[in-house]
This record gives sequence, C-alpha cells and structure tokens, in this order.
Amino acid sequence: DGGFVFALEKRGYVKAGPWTPEAAAEHPESVRQLHREFLRAGSNVMQTFTFYASDDKLENRGQSLSFTGRQINEAACDLAREVANEGDALVAGGVSQTPAYLSGKTEEEVKAIFMKQIDVFVQKNVDFLIAEYFEHVEEAEWAVQVLKSSGKPVAATLCIGPEGDLNGVSPGDCAVRLVKAGADIVGINCHFDPETCVKTVKLMKEGVEKAGLKAHYMSQPLAFHTPDCGRQGFIDLPEFPFGLEPRILTRMDMHKYAREAYNAGIRYIGGCCGFEPYHIRALAEELEAERGCPPAGSEKHGSWGSALSLHTKPWVRARARRDYWEKLKPASGRPFCPSMSTPDSWGVTKGHADLMQQKEATSKEQLEFMYQKRSKC
Repeated sequence: DGGFVFALEKRGYVKAGPWTPEAAAEHPESVRQLHREFLRAGSNVMQTFTFYASDDKLENRGQSLSFTGRQINEAACDLAREVANEGDALVAGGVSQTPAYLSGKTEEEVKAIFMKQIDVFVQKNVDFLIAEYFEHVEEAEWAVQVLKSSGKPVAATLCIGPEGDLNGVSPGDCAVRLVKAGADIVGINCHFDPETCVKTVKLMKEGVEKAGLKAHYMSQPLAFHTPDCGRQGFIDLPEFPFGLEPRILTRMDMHKYAREAYNAGIRYIGGCCGFEPYHIRALAEELEAERGCPPAGSEKHGSWGSALSLHTKPWVRARARRDYWEKLKPASGRPFCPSMSTPDSWGVTKGHADLMQQKEATSKEQLEFMYQKRSKC
C-alpha cells in the first residue's frame, strides 16, 4: 500500500505541513478503511501508518497533540494487523527521517529516537521493518542499524533520484552502504515519479552487484509525473502540495510502471504519495500472471476497460479495448497552464540554519524571512 498521508489529508484526517499520523489513534476508522481498500486492491503488505511518528517530529514547530508517539505507533500496528488478518497480507512497521538529524544532533541522539519506535514494533510483532523516506544515506544507515537489532528483516528506501542523496552520494554507493548496514531490501520511495524511481533503483542494483553484494529491491514512487524535478524532488515544485492533481498518473501509467519495475528486477513494487487504491489495483492486474491471482477489487473493474462494453453510449463502448487506453494522450483541460514548472532550488541540507528545527511555533518574523528569501530565488 502507499500514499497514506496524502490520501488521508484529502479525506480530512491529516494536516498538510506536519504530515503526522495521529489519525491512527485519533480517527482509527479512517485508517482501517484505507487499509481495507488497499488490501482489496491487491496489496500484500499493510504498512503501519507511522510515517513521521517520532516524538521530535510530533512536537516540531509548535504542534501539540493529545497522543504520544508510542500511542500512535501502537494504534497503527493494531490497525494494520487487524486488516492484514482479513486477507493474506504481511505487516511492516516503518520509521522515517527525523528533525533531530536535520538539526545536527548526534548519531547517539538520532538512534535513540529510532529505538523508541522499534520497541513498539517488536512488542506488536510486525513481520518486517522499513526505514523509509531518507534524504541522507547517513541517517538511513543509522536507522537500519537500529532496526536490524530487532532481529527482523529490514528494508530501506531513500527519497532520492539519479543524482544521489543531498550530500551527493551516488545511488550505487548509497545502496552499498545500506546493504553493509544490514538492509535486506533496498530501494527508492517518494519524491519522484515511477520512471525516475525505477531508473534510480537500477543504479542502486548496479552498485550492489559491482560491490559483490546481494539484496532485494523495492520501489515506492509518487503517483505524480515529475520530469521537471531537481535533486530535492517534488517538494521543490511550486505546486507542492495543493496543486499537484494535474500531474496524477493514470491507471494505464501504473500498468507501464509495474511492468518496467518487474523487468528491472524489482520485486517489492508499490507506491507512495498520490497513490490511491485504484493505482495499486492496476499494479496487481498488470502482474496478475506473476502473482497467480487477480486482486479482489478486479471484480468491479474490467481489464483495460472491457466493462465499458456495457455502457449505454456507443462511442464509450468503442473504448472497451486495450490499444485505445495504451495510446491515449490525456488532456489536462487547462489551456493556459504550462506542462512543466520551475522548481525552487534553495540548495540547503543538514546543518544549514534554514533547516534547524524547533519545538516552538514558527514565528511571524521567521515566516517573513522565508517569504523574502523565496522572492529572491
């Protein structure tokens, strides 16, 4: 499954900005239902809704919640397991990058944050662990080392593109470092579209094989087209986060992604921000032969539009064929909009003053400084 923070933000259960997962404890029915939709769409893994659930993130920039990180993580594990047991799915517990690392905290301090989270995952006996959404391979290494101490299989994904992490470490070298840290599965998630993510995983695979190491590979890209992104990915796009809808991939794009990922040797194939259950269903339908069965949700979906043969209008019935949808070039319906944007490129990374985090709410003076700085970029 994937895309929980974006999907639940659109449904009114996550706040854009902090992107924290308190809905697992605050509105469990919303998380449970989304899990069920992904399961019906064909997901083999229920990933706990624990993205950004570290205490330092939950308390960042004046955010005040009535739930602790532990309470959120416990609730998320229970929900994922409940739904996984309704089908034949695994449960993965996940940790992600921390404000503490961006602020220059020590390895010991950052690892202590990860350790608090995995205590819950071990107690709840998740099937495996994922260190996801890391812009710096160094922090991802620290996360993998902590997760590996649990004795469970560990996957690690970076939110980077072909240019490498924010310190310029290449995808191949990143992958080698993650495997040496103990990761069983390595790959890419978020920040870039499927085409870019698959390309980057290929570079990771080449690096691992060149080093004489072995790993499995995974890809969880955005469901947005991002050909105009730089090193930082879609968060630099001026449309992030509220104007991204014109970039959404179609289900036909998802068929293409699933096949290209599979052909590249990627076997953990999923999605991240922007992915909805129908996207996952398209992946599962494309790989039906490899998986051995269609997803349950296919009973309400004719393959490649075949159910359109039931439509009342003859011109719509004429679209009930694969070649029509494969050759379609969708229009945006926005005649005065550009096809691509110019990303923000502030060029700041870990330790820079602009990335120092704080418990206090962002002040008016700080916001004004950022407004002025952006206007000069």
